[in-house]
Amino acid sequence: MPPILELRNLVKHFPGQQAVRSISLSIPRGAFFSLLGPSGCGKTTTLRLIAGFEQPTSGDVLLNGEPVNHHPPYERNVSTVFQNYALFPHLTARANIEFGLKRHRVPEIERRVREAVALVGLTGKEERRPAQLSGGERQRVALARSLVLQPDVLLLDEPLAALDPKLRKQMRLELKALQRQAGITFLLVTHDQEEALSMSDQLAVMNEGLIEQTGTPEDVYLRPRTRFVAGFLGAVNWIAGAAIRPECLTVSREAPGLTATVTATVFLGDCVQILLRLSTGETAVAQLPRAAVRFQAGETVHVSWNPADELSLP
Repeated sequence: MPPILELRNLVKHFPGQQAVRSISLSIPRGAFFSLLGPSGCGKTTTLRLIAGFEQPTSGDVLLNGEPVNHHPPYERNVSTVFQNYALFPHLTARANIEFGLKRHRVPEIERRVREAVALVGLTGKEERRPAQLSGGERQRVALARSLVLQPDVLLLDEPLAALDPKLRKQMRLELKALQRQAGITFLLVTHDQEEALSMSDQLAVMNEGLIEQTGTPEDVYLRPRTRFVAGFLGAVNWIAGAAIRPECLTVSREAPGLTATVTATVFLGDCVQILLRLSTGETAVAQLPRAAVRFQAGETVHVSWNPADELSLP
Protein backbone atom coordinates (compact mmCIF):
# COMPACT_ATOMS: atom_id res chain seq x y z
CA MET A 1 0.00 0.00 0.00
CA PRO A 2 1.48 3.39 -0.98
CA PRO A 3 2.19 5.86 1.84
CA ILE A 4 -0.45 8.44 2.65
CA LEU A 5 2.20 11.11 3.22
CA GLU A 6 5.64 11.33 1.68
CA LEU A 7 8.45 13.86 2.01
CA ARG A 8 11.08 13.87 -0.74
CA ASN A 9 14.38 15.68 -0.18
CA LEU A 10 12.61 18.40 1.77
CA VAL A 11 14.70 21.50 2.50
CA LYS A 12 13.77 24.71 4.31
CA HIS A 13 16.07 27.72 4.68
CA PHE A 14 15.42 30.73 6.86
CA PRO A 15 17.75 33.75 6.86
CA GLY A 16 20.95 32.56 8.51
CA GLN A 17 19.54 29.10 9.27
CA GLN A 18 18.92 25.80 7.49
CA ALA A 19 16.02 24.44 9.52
CA VAL A 20 15.36 21.29 7.47
CA ARG A 21 18.19 19.64 5.55
CA SER A 22 17.02 17.33 2.77
CA ILE A 23 14.82 14.91 4.67
CA SER A 24 12.88 12.07 3.06
CA LEU A 25 10.15 10.17 4.87
CA SER A 26 7.21 7.86 4.09
CA ILE A 27 4.30 7.63 6.52
CA PRO A 28 1.97 4.61 6.14
CA ARG A 29 -1.78 5.02 5.89
CA GLY A 30 -3.51 4.60 9.26
CA ALA A 31 -0.28 4.80 11.29
CA PHE A 32 0.51 6.71 14.47
CA PHE A 33 3.84 8.28 13.49
CA SER A 34 6.02 10.60 15.58
CA LEU A 35 8.71 13.13 14.74
CA LEU A 36 10.92 13.19 17.84
CA GLY A 37 13.79 15.51 18.62
CA PRO A 38 15.12 18.34 20.78
CA SER A 39 14.08 21.98 20.45
CA GLY A 40 15.45 23.50 17.27
CA CYS A 41 15.91 20.20 15.44
CA GLY A 42 13.45 21.11 12.65
CA LYS A 43 10.49 18.93 13.60
CA THR A 44 7.96 21.77 13.96
CA THR A 45 9.18 23.36 10.73
CA THR A 46 8.62 20.00 9.03
CA LEU A 47 5.07 19.89 10.37
CA ARG A 48 4.42 23.44 9.12
CA LEU A 49 5.72 22.47 5.67
CA ILE A 50 3.29 19.54 5.59
CA ALA A 51 0.40 21.73 6.73
CA GLY A 52 1.22 24.44 4.18
CA PHE A 53 2.03 27.16 6.73
CA GLU A 54 5.56 27.30 5.28
CA GLN A 55 6.80 26.73 1.75
CA PRO A 56 9.82 24.46 1.16
CA THR A 57 13.02 25.89 -0.27
CA SER A 58 13.24 22.70 -2.31
CA GLY A 59 11.84 19.19 -2.27
CA ASP A 60 8.28 17.91 -2.27
CA VAL A 61 5.40 17.12 0.07
CA LEU A 62 3.12 14.43 -1.38
CA LEU A 63 -0.31 13.61 -0.01
CA ASN A 64 -1.92 10.47 -1.43
CA GLY A 65 0.83 10.44 -4.07
CA GLU A 66 0.11 13.98 -5.29
CA PRO A 67 2.50 16.94 -4.73
CA VAL A 68 0.84 19.65 -2.61
CA ASN A 69 3.74 22.11 -2.34
CA HIS A 70 1.84 24.90 -4.00
CA HIS A 71 -1.52 24.21 -2.36
CA PRO A 72 -2.57 26.58 0.44
CA PRO A 73 -3.42 24.99 3.80
CA TYR A 74 -7.17 24.98 3.16
CA GLU A 75 -6.68 22.95 -0.02
CA ARG A 76 -4.74 20.18 1.75
CA ASN A 77 -6.80 17.52 3.45
CA VAL A 78 -4.79 17.72 6.66
CA SER A 79 -5.77 19.23 10.00
CA THR A 80 -3.60 20.55 12.83
CA VAL A 81 -4.01 20.44 16.61
CA PHE A 82 -1.80 23.17 18.02
CA GLN A 83 0.01 23.14 21.37
CA ASN A 84 -2.28 25.87 22.76
CA TYR A 85 -5.36 24.24 21.10
CA ALA A 86 -6.35 27.64 19.50
CA LEU A 87 -10.00 27.38 20.60
CA PHE A 88 -12.38 30.30 20.23
CA PRO A 89 -12.98 31.36 23.86
CA HIS A 90 -16.40 32.93 23.16
CA LEU A 91 -17.80 29.79 21.49
CA THR A 92 -19.13 26.65 23.13
CA ALA A 93 -17.44 23.30 22.65
CA ARG A 94 -20.06 22.40 20.05
CA ALA A 95 -19.59 25.67 18.16
CA ASN A 96 -15.82 25.22 18.16
CA ILE A 97 -16.16 21.68 16.79
CA GLU A 98 -18.62 22.59 14.05
CA PHE A 99 -16.81 25.78 13.01
CA GLY A 100 -14.80 24.20 10.17
CA LEU A 101 -17.79 22.21 8.92
CA LYS A 102 -19.94 25.34 8.63
CA ARG A 103 -17.15 27.22 6.91
CA HIS A 104 -16.90 24.47 4.28
CA ARG A 105 -20.70 24.03 4.12
CA VAL A 106 -20.44 20.31 4.81
CA PRO A 107 -23.73 18.34 4.88
CA GLU A 108 -24.97 16.48 7.98
CA ILE A 109 -23.15 18.78 10.37
CA GLU A 110 -25.25 17.80 13.39
CA ARG A 111 -24.60 14.08 12.93
CA ARG A 112 -20.87 14.52 12.39
CA VAL A 113 -20.51 16.78 15.41
CA ARG A 114 -22.49 14.35 17.58
CA GLU A 115 -20.24 11.46 16.48
CA ALA A 116 -17.06 13.47 17.08
CA VAL A 117 -18.24 14.54 20.54
CA ALA A 118 -18.96 10.93 21.45
CA LEU A 119 -15.61 9.78 20.01
CA VAL A 120 -13.62 12.11 22.30
CA GLY A 121 -15.85 11.53 25.35
CA LEU A 122 -17.40 14.99 25.67
CA THR A 123 -21.08 14.05 25.55
CA GLY A 124 -22.98 16.30 27.94
CA LYS A 125 -20.38 19.08 27.85
CA GLU A 126 -21.13 20.46 24.39
CA GLU A 127 -22.53 23.78 25.65
CA ARG A 128 -19.58 24.67 27.87
CA ARG A 129 -17.09 27.30 26.80
CA PRO A 130 -13.34 26.61 26.93
CA ALA A 131 -12.95 28.44 30.24
CA GLN A 132 -15.45 26.00 31.78
CA LEU A 133 -13.47 22.95 30.66
CA SER A 134 -10.38 21.28 32.10
CA GLY A 135 -7.11 21.14 30.18
CA GLY A 136 -7.80 17.60 29.06
CA GLU A 137 -11.32 18.52 27.95
CA ARG A 138 -10.05 21.50 25.97
CA GLN A 139 -7.63 19.18 24.23
CA ARG A 140 -10.51 16.84 23.36
CA VAL A 141 -12.43 19.76 21.83
CA ALA A 142 -9.40 20.60 19.70
CA LEU A 143 -9.11 16.98 18.61
CA ALA A 144 -12.81 16.72 17.80
CA ARG A 145 -12.66 19.97 15.80
CA SER A 146 -9.94 18.42 13.64
CA LEU A 147 -11.32 14.87 13.45
CA VAL A 148 -14.78 16.03 12.40
CA LEU A 149 -13.22 17.31 9.15
CA GLN A 150 -12.13 13.73 8.33
CA PRO A 151 -8.58 14.67 7.29
CA ASP A 152 -6.20 12.30 5.56
CA VAL A 153 -3.58 13.19 8.17
CA LEU A 154 -4.01 14.75 11.61
CA LEU A 155 -0.96 16.82 12.63
CA LEU A 156 -0.32 17.13 16.38
CA ASP A 157 2.11 19.83 17.51
CA GLU A 158 3.23 18.98 21.09
CA PRO A 159 -0.44 18.43 22.08
CA LEU A 160 0.28 17.22 25.62
CA ALA A 161 2.87 19.82 26.63
CA ALA A 162 0.41 22.05 28.52
CA LEU A 163 -0.99 19.23 30.68
CA ASP A 164 0.20 18.20 34.13
CA PRO A 165 2.27 14.96 34.29
CA LYS A 166 -0.55 12.71 35.55
CA LEU A 167 -3.04 13.92 32.95
CA ARG A 168 -0.38 13.72 30.26
CA LYS A 169 0.08 10.00 30.90
CA GLN A 170 -3.68 9.43 30.87
CA MET A 171 -4.06 11.35 27.61
CA ARG A 172 -1.34 9.27 25.95
CA LEU A 173 -3.52 6.20 26.35
CA GLU A 174 -6.62 8.05 25.21
CA LEU A 175 -4.90 9.56 22.20
CA LYS A 176 -3.61 6.19 21.05
CA ALA A 177 -7.04 4.58 21.51
CA LEU A 178 -8.67 7.51 19.68
CA GLN A 179 -6.33 7.10 16.72
CA ARG A 180 -7.12 3.40 16.49
CA GLN A 181 -10.86 4.05 16.68
CA ALA A 182 -10.85 6.90 14.16
CA GLY A 183 -8.54 5.08 11.74
CA ILE A 184 -6.91 8.37 10.70
CA THR A 185 -3.16 8.78 10.22
CA PHE A 186 -1.68 10.75 13.13
CA LEU A 187 1.63 12.61 12.85
CA LEU A 188 2.84 13.71 16.29
CA VAL A 189 5.64 16.24 16.81
CA THR A 190 7.20 15.99 20.26
CA HIS A 191 10.43 16.38 22.22
CA ASP A 192 9.18 13.90 24.85
CA GLN A 193 10.80 10.49 24.37
CA GLU A 194 8.28 8.68 26.57
CA GLU A 195 5.37 10.10 24.56
CA ALA A 196 6.85 8.98 21.26
CA LEU A 197 7.85 5.53 22.51
CA SER A 198 4.50 4.81 24.19
CA MET A 199 2.17 5.97 21.40
CA SER A 200 3.91 5.49 18.06
CA ASP A 201 3.76 2.67 15.56
CA GLN A 202 6.86 4.22 13.99
CA LEU A 203 8.98 7.25 14.78
CA ALA A 204 11.73 9.34 13.24
CA VAL A 205 14.42 10.92 15.41
CA MET A 206 15.54 14.35 14.15
CA ASN A 207 18.70 16.27 14.96
CA GLU A 208 19.92 19.53 13.45
CA GLY A 209 17.48 19.40 10.55
CA LEU A 210 18.21 15.78 9.63
CA ILE A 211 16.50 12.46 10.31
CA GLU A 212 19.04 10.27 12.12
CA GLN A 213 16.91 7.12 12.36
CA THR A 214 13.44 5.82 11.54
CA GLY A 215 11.82 2.65 12.85
CA THR A 216 9.54 1.13 15.44
CA PRO A 217 9.95 2.41 19.02
CA GLU A 218 11.46 -0.92 20.08
CA ASP A 219 13.91 -0.98 17.19
CA VAL A 220 15.10 2.60 17.66
CA TYR A 221 15.45 2.23 21.44
CA LEU A 222 17.18 -1.16 21.42
CA ARG A 223 19.17 -0.73 18.20
CA PRO A 224 20.08 2.95 17.85
CA ARG A 225 22.36 3.70 14.92
CA THR A 226 24.04 6.80 16.33
CA ARG A 227 25.21 8.04 19.71
CA PHE A 228 22.75 10.91 19.48
CA VAL A 229 19.76 8.58 19.01
CA ALA A 230 20.95 6.31 21.84
CA GLY A 231 21.36 9.22 24.25
CA PHE A 232 18.22 11.10 23.28
CA LEU A 233 15.91 8.12 23.75
CA GLY A 234 17.22 7.30 27.20
CA ALA A 235 20.19 7.20 29.52
CA VAL A 236 23.28 5.31 28.38
CA ASN A 237 26.26 4.15 30.44
CA TRP A 238 29.66 4.08 28.77
CA ILE A 239 31.72 1.42 30.52
CA ALA A 240 35.03 0.20 29.10
CA GLY A 241 33.91 1.32 25.65
CA ALA A 242 30.55 -0.49 25.84
CA ALA A 243 27.19 1.30 25.78
CA ILE A 244 24.62 -0.15 28.20
CA ARG A 245 21.19 1.11 29.27
CA PRO A 246 20.78 1.54 33.07
CA GLU A 247 18.05 -1.10 33.24
CA CYS A 248 20.46 -3.67 31.78
CA LEU A 249 23.00 -3.37 34.61
CA THR A 250 23.06 -5.87 37.46
CA VAL A 251 24.33 -4.73 40.85
CA SER A 252 25.42 -7.27 43.46
CA ARG A 253 27.42 -7.40 46.66
CA GLU A 254 29.14 -10.48 45.32
CA ALA A 255 31.52 -11.05 42.43
CA PRO A 256 31.80 -11.47 39.49
CA GLY A 257 31.62 -8.03 37.95
CA LEU A 258 33.43 -4.71 37.92
CA THR A 259 34.06 -3.32 41.37
CA ALA A 260 32.20 -0.08 42.09
CA THR A 261 31.19 2.17 44.95
CA VAL A 262 27.59 3.30 45.46
CA THR A 263 27.58 7.10 45.57
CA ALA A 264 23.82 7.60 45.99
CA THR A 265 20.42 5.98 45.54
CA VAL A 266 17.32 7.67 44.12
CA PHE A 267 13.81 6.32 44.79
CA LEU A 268 11.55 6.88 41.76
CA GLY A 269 8.41 5.01 42.86
CA ASP A 270 8.36 2.08 40.47
CA CYS A 271 12.15 1.72 40.42
CA VAL A 272 15.35 2.75 42.19
CA GLN A 273 18.38 4.31 40.55
CA ILE A 274 21.80 3.40 41.90
CA LEU A 275 24.55 5.93 41.16
CA LEU A 276 27.94 4.26 40.92
CA ARG A 277 31.61 5.10 40.61
CA LEU A 278 33.58 2.24 39.07
CA SER A 279 37.11 1.31 40.13
CA THR A 280 38.20 2.53 36.67
CA GLY A 281 37.00 6.05 37.57
CA GLU A 282 33.96 5.88 35.26
CA THR A 283 30.50 6.71 36.57
CA ALA A 284 27.35 4.72 35.83
CA VAL A 285 23.67 4.53 36.73
CA ALA A 286 21.81 1.27 37.31
CA GLN A 287 18.02 1.13 37.35
CA LEU A 288 16.63 -1.66 39.51
CA PRO A 289 13.09 -2.77 40.42
CA ARG A 290 11.76 -1.25 43.62
CA ALA A 291 11.76 -4.68 45.29
CA ALA A 292 15.42 -5.33 44.49
CA VAL A 293 18.12 -5.57 47.14
CA ARG A 294 18.70 -2.20 48.81
CA PHE A 295 22.12 -0.59 48.64
CA GLN A 296 23.58 2.23 50.71
CA ALA A 297 25.90 5.06 49.72
CA GLY A 298 29.50 4.06 50.35
CA GLU A 299 28.97 0.34 49.78
CA THR A 300 31.32 -1.63 47.58
CA VAL A 301 29.42 -3.61 44.95
CA HIS A 302 29.97 -5.47 41.69
CA VAL A 303 28.44 -4.39 38.38
CA SER A 304 27.79 -6.74 35.46
CA TRP A 305 25.63 -7.05 32.35
CA ASN A 306 24.75 -9.41 29.54
CA PRO A 307 26.95 -8.70 26.49
CA ALA A 308 23.85 -9.16 24.33
CA ASP A 309 22.47 -5.95 25.89
CA GLU A 310 25.34 -3.81 24.68
CA LEU A 311 24.31 -1.20 22.09
CA SER A 312 26.27 -1.45 18.85
CA LEU A 313 27.28 2.14 18.12
CA PRO A 314 30.01 3.67 15.96
